[in-house]
Amino acid sequence: MAEASASRYRVLREASFDEKLPSYYLLSGVIVLVVTIVGAPLAVVYFVVGRLLIQKYIDRLACTLTERTLEIKKGWLNRVESTVPLEKITDLQMIQGPLMRLFGLHGFKVETAGQSAGPGASLVSLIGIVDAPAFREAVLEQRDELAEGRVLARGRSDASEDAAGPTATALLAEIRDSLRRIEGRLPPAG
Repeated sequence: MAEASASRYRVLREASFDEKLPSYYLLSGVIVLVVTIVGAPLAVVYFVVGRLLIQKYIDRLACTLTERTLEIKKGWLNRVESTVPLEKITDLQMIQGPLMRLFGLHGFKVETAGQSAGPGASLVSLIGIVDAPAFREAVLEQRDELAEGRVLARGRSDASEDAAGPTATALLAEIRDSLRRIEGRLPPAG
């Protein structure tokens, strides 16, 4: 379904997309075309060709939670890849319109600090992630862990220690003590 993430951070969770998503996109497109006078004749063509194009779009959807980022890939003709640093995420707003409720789908919008999408707009939005509330919660929990300093810098071998854990604290204390010994051997400044 989705391509593997080429992130430089450890992948924590890959989103999967609901099998009802193609039907949702197809029906919502047909409804829009039928409601417009000009688009009504195109609704039949869209219904026939739309499923193939929609499936190609969905096959390109990917949403990956890593230690430090939320990576989103989408698009078939115009491919878009977004990497949102978790520390910039202010909220993942859950959305569910009437048609989405009919299909049992949820969506979310990624809101970030300093986003340039404008008021009320989102930097990235996705529809149809399986168990979207749990995925949202995982992203927000990882963001909070990162903010609290419990996520390690890339390349550390001991994944059980915090970035400021016992080893780092002991090393800093040892450096402090060495500096005190060196200062004690220097002649007084004067």
